[in-house]
Amino acid sequence: MRLRIRHETTHRYELAPGWLAQWIRLTPIDTPAQRVLSWRVLDERSDDPVAFADGYGNACHLFTRRDATRVSRIVAEGEVETLAVPALAAPEPLPPRYFLRASELTAPTPEIRALALEARASAGGDAQGELLALAALVNARIVHSPARTDVATRAGAALAGGAGVCQDRAHVFLAAARALEYPARYASGYLEGAAASEAGAMHAWGEVWLGALGWLALDPSSGERTGVAHVRVAVGLDYTEAAPIRGVRRGGAEERLDVRVQIQASQQQQ
Repeated sequence: MRLRIRHETTHRYELAPGWLAQWIRLTPIDTPAQRVLSWRVLDERSDDPVAFADGYGNACHLFTRRDATRVSRIVAEGEVETLAVPALAAPEPLPPRYFLRASELTAPTPEIRALALEARASAGGDAQGELLALAALVNARIVHSPARTDVATRAGAALAGGAGVCQDRAHVFLAAARALEYPARYASGYLEGAAASEAGAMHAWGEVWLGALGWLALDPSSGERTGVAHVRVAVGLDYTEAAPIRGVRRGGAEERLDVRVQIQASQQQQ
């Protein structure tokens, strides 16, 4: 499947910042599950940013502005062809065991450990079965509710509250998978056909290392494996390390954020 994507992020400030820097993770890379046919990242000045790869191999860009205006706009757009493959063996500069680490947002609680053991008990010793059962359990225990959580919500709080968004489901899934001793990483990207209520945000899911089988990508928002509707952009231990835009500024006072994502699908293959 070919997916044409346009992701526009606009920051509006009450006063123009004296200085502004933005770290952008909005560029997908080639993997066995996807091929990037075209992609570009621009700001409101149409300037080319500094491009680099971070420690996870994510494609990143850096914009800096002196005497910035009251409106800052980042546009990422391009076309990606997605492929139906059973596992995701993306380039990985770190050993898989690194992703056994718990982060602040994915710290396991007794309830998360109990969820992990419930998934293990239902699978009869099959690793893929455990993880699919875990994804399904997370999907069932956390109902979609954008108003109940934010980017700082921890996995334990999301599970206890029983509500959240794709980011929260991903954090709970990662915490439980690591509790079962599976290296697991957070993945952010795009999902064609996402509900209208999620159209302004990126999607999130989990990737789990299964040794010789490679990285298995599972989406706890559907309870199933990822597929051709998913476009993978960045990975990390949790949301904070795969966030689409992180920035610092001097001045600027109050800030308003507007995010618009458009995804158009075509069955045409290269």
